[in-house]
Amino acid sequence: MHNISALCQQFGQILNEKPKINNGVCSVEIERNLNVTIQGRPSRSELHAEISFESLDYEGNALNLGETVILEEEIPAFTNILVRNGITISALHNHWLFTEPNILYIHFQSVEPPLNFARKVAEAIKVLR
Repeated sequence: MHNISALCQQFGQILNEKPKINNGVCSVEIERNLNVTIQGRPSRSELHAEISFESLDYEGNALNLGETVILEEEIPAFTNILVRNGITISALHNHWLFTEPNILYIHFQSVEPPLNFARKVAEAIKVLR
């Protein structure tokens, strides 16, 4: 069986953030440095990405999940990289109304070795400002 702790550390290194393990889920949170208002009020509470893996099998494949806040103009480049890398985009939607600028949330997933997923996501994150 794979050492989830060591794998989680590598996962975090690829995504350039400190990972945490909670209930068998390795996750990394990446803050997005966006100036956003919701209903005219500055908000920092929901401006991040979360990338995780869980359910690691004996072949080294895991369920890999990701979500990030995204600006409208970032969507084409970000989704192109994910799709080119074989990652499934499962949702693109708003969470909040009356945001300035307009922010959306994109969800993506795969079943593959988690370090492969982390590398693919790290490539896509480079196009976010």
